[in-house]
Amino acid sequence: MSARTYDAIVVGSGMSGGWAAKELCEKGLKTLVLERGRNIRHVTDYTTALKDPWQLPHNNRATNDDRKAQPVQSTLYLYDQSTKQHFVDDNQHPYVQEQPFNWFRGYQVGGRSLMWARHVFRYSDLDFEANQKEGVGIDWPIRYADIAPWYEHVEKFIGASGENSGLPQLPAQVLQPPFEMNALEKHIRKGMDAAFKGERKLICSATAVLSREHNGRGPCQGRNQCARGCPYSAYFSSNGVTLPAAAATGNLTLRPDSLVHSLIYDDAKKRVTGVRVIDAVTRQSTECFAKVVFLCASALNSTAILLNSKSSRFPNGLGNDSGELGHNLMDHHNGGGATASYSSLLDRYYRGRRSTSMYIPRFRNVGKREPKFARGYGYEVYTWRNSWTRGVGSADFGADFKNEITRPGEWGLFMEGYGETLPYHDNRMWLSNDVDPLGMPRIHVSMSYRDNERLMAQQMMDDAVEMMTAAKLENVKGFNNPVTPGSVIHEMGTARMGRDPKTSVLNSHNQVHAVPNVFVTDGSCMVSSPTQNPSLTYMALTARAVDHAVGQLKKGAI
Repeated sequence: MSARTYDAIVVGSGMSGGWAAKELCEKGLKTLVLERGRNIRHVTDYTTALKDPWQLPHNNRATNDDRKAQPVQSTLYLYDQSTKQHFVDDNQHPYVQEQPFNWFRGYQVGGRSLMWARHVFRYSDLDFEANQKEGVGIDWPIRYADIAPWYEHVEKFIGASGENSGLPQLPAQVLQPPFEMNALEKHIRKGMDAAFKGERKLICSATAVLSREHNGRGPCQGRNQCARGCPYSAYFSSNGVTLPAAAATGNLTLRPDSLVHSLIYDDAKKRVTGVRVIDAVTRQSTECFAKVVFLCASALNSTAILLNSKSSRFPNGLGNDSGELGHNLMDHHNGGGATASYSSLLDRYYRGRRSTSMYIPRFRNVGKREPKFARGYGYEVYTWRNSWTRGVGSADFGADFKNEITRPGEWGLFMEGYGETLPYHDNRMWLSNDVDPLGMPRIHVSMSYRDNERLMAQQMMDDAVEMMTAAKLENVKGFNNPVTPGSVIHEMGTARMGRDPKTSVLNSHNQVHAVPNVFVTDGSCMVSSPTQNPSLTYMALTARAVDHAVGQLKKGAI
């Protein structure tokens, strides 16, 4: 037993788990990180990172066999022969879609930090106060002032590039210089500034991609092959940044292929004493012990572990006195936007394949209240010059045609809104009695978008068309596509924070109300789903929770 006893256990090695490991180890705690998937070593195991399409099977295209093995994962825009190893086999890790729900997962050391989109924006009090002001869900137990120092702490360490907007709804950040806007983006910014007088702005996204060297990590090489793993450490991942920092302390034990089945609760101590672990290779079970446990396995998996941790004290799942565990599932929606082209500026080009986007921050329901819907949305904006592929499928031939397609074509634009989803109680996940191939109870998911999201998506499209028309682009076409929940890969909210144990699972420091030595710091803790991408907030909440946990340990409170 002593060989399996640590100061702290972290479940999951991705975005939140890597931060928990780093902070705990640097504060002197012997820390065990349990990862259910295989080990991926930084650089060494990025086996496709430097390969060209012709060096990959099937010219880097997914096959019918791939789609059979990964029917959900293979629908993701990132999925191909170079990235499929970072996504789960859906047949080996099944879940039940009571309503359509795309659950994109990466079970390996680093989790989805290897293939995330890397946008890192802060939330503001517009976000933290919205539920309370509108009478929706429950109030966040924290405000911007509580988390602001931790945003800064994370930003200084991970390194992020981008541009501060100067808008109160998007607080200023610690950022490296942004990647330069191309000629079309500068044209759009000028047109938007003239039309909207600063109310709507085009800025360079805050992105966890280095534009300069940082702490021994190299800047972005403009390859735009990020989801394969970055051998230059130019973007933030657990593998390249936080886990090495944790290992450097000598306090880290990393154990891959270790699936956490449940937490061990001691009725007498009113504490969790450890975790039950299934070896994903041998199927053997064991137990590991610690003074404090951090659940960072992603929203649905962390909540599944809590639901599966039943005892006489917690017959409906650990910490589930409120009955809220598994409820209030959220994801962003991104169905509305626009496409456009531009036939001028043909003497201008750009260098490299920038792995960052432009961004239009939220402007709806910021000052003036919208009559049709609550909350708001921002836009990711992508532009390019058309390549030789525009000739694919053409009936043209001959020297003139060949010469034409070897030159860059017109400019193109794609922009899509990312909108907030309200926390509906009946959007939820739960466990059934049947088990998956690893012996875990099967997860069921039921989530749908409602009228608020549908009305918002329509306005997303209308605003996108209006802005690009004002910028004098051509062939501006709006779209409002149906979106399957889960597709934005921002699932959150199933073990929410709150002030009242009767309506929430966690307190303001991400502690389970009734079990103070268990912390949950991934997306499951979220109380609402603000417009901005959530990963930076997960990391900041994790660092803040570790600081609190270590302080409580020193006091003997947990």
